[in-house]
Amino acid sequence: MLGAYRVPHPFAPAFALLRGALQLAAISLILSGIISDPFWVGVGLTVMFVAAVSTVNRRIGASRRHFGWVAVSMGLGILVTLGVVFSVGAIEFSPRYVLSFGGIVIGNAMSIATLSGRRFGEAVTEHWNEVEGWLALGATPRQSTRELARRAVYFAIIPSTDQTKTTGLVTLPGAFVGAIFGGASPLEAGRFQIVVLAGILCAGSIAAVSLIRFLAPVTQRPVPIT
Repeated sequence: MLGAYRVPHPFAPAFALLRGALQLAAISLILSGIISDPFWVGVGLTVMFVAAVSTVNRRIGASRRHFGWVAVSMGLGILVTLGVVFSVGAIEFSPRYVLSFGGIVIGNAMSIATLSGRRFGEAVTEHWNEVEGWLALGATPRQSTRELARRAVYFAIIPSTDQTKTTGLVTLPGAFVGAIFGGASPLEAGRFQIVVLAGILCAGSIAAVSLIRFLAPVTQRPVPIT
C-alpha cells in the first residue's frame, strides 16, 4: 500500500518490525538471566537510555555536540519520574519493576522528545521570516522562537495525552493487558496502568520542555530535517 502510494521509504515499517522482533528475541533471552540482578538491570537500562538518546539526536537532525543536551533533557525527565514513582511506593522498588517501568518510560520519553525536537525545527524553518523579524526588532534568540517552542511541546505530548484520555475506551494498553496475563486482578492492573500513563506524561513533558529550552536560542535558519 505504501509503495503503491509512493510514500517515501515504503519498506521502513516492515524493516522496523523485523528489527524489533529480532531485538525482542535477543533481549528476552538476556533478561531471563538478569531480571533479578540489580547491577545487570542497571546496565540494561543504561543501554536502553543511550540507544534512545542516539535515536532522538539523529531524528531531530542534531549534531554530535547536541548529544549532551538530549541526554540531559531525557535523563532529567526519566530520573524525576522514576524517583517519584518508587519513592512514594506507587510501584514496588525491585529490579523486575525498575526494569519494566524504566523501559516503558525511556521509550516514551524518546518518542515525545523526538516529536518536540522535529516539530520545533520544522516550525522555525517554516516561520523563519517571522523569527528574523523579531530578531530585527531587538528580541533575543529565545524570545523570537518562544511561541514556536511552546507549540512544539504541546503538539509533542498530544499522542500521549490522547492515549491517556482514551485508555479503556478505545484501547487496552500493553501494561494493563500484561498485568492481567501475569495474574493481577483487573483493579490492580488498572492501578498499574494509571501509574505508567502518569509516568509517561511526566517524563515526556520534562524531556520535551528541557530539550526545547536547549534548542530554542536560534540565530540562523535551521537545516531542514530529512
